[in-house]
Amino acid sequence: MGYTELIDKGATKAEQQSYLVDGETVAITIRIPCNLRDSAKEIATLRGMSFSAYVRMCMIDRITEDAAHG
Repeated sequence: MGYTELIDKGATKAEQQSYLVDGETVAITIRIPCNLRDSAKEIATLRGMSFSAYVRMCMIDRITEDAAHG
């Protein structure tokens, strides 16, 4: 089942988040401005998490918010 099917079935936000964090991890490469990366690393450190964890959290928050708004 894909994410959009999950949404169509009326999954709760918690179910959506659970789906998004499940599965194997994969390595990706993205190109972003160094100022954006450095700022995100600072914020992540202030929150007591790694840069990768912070990026995952932001992605999950945005995806589940977008799903809630159609």
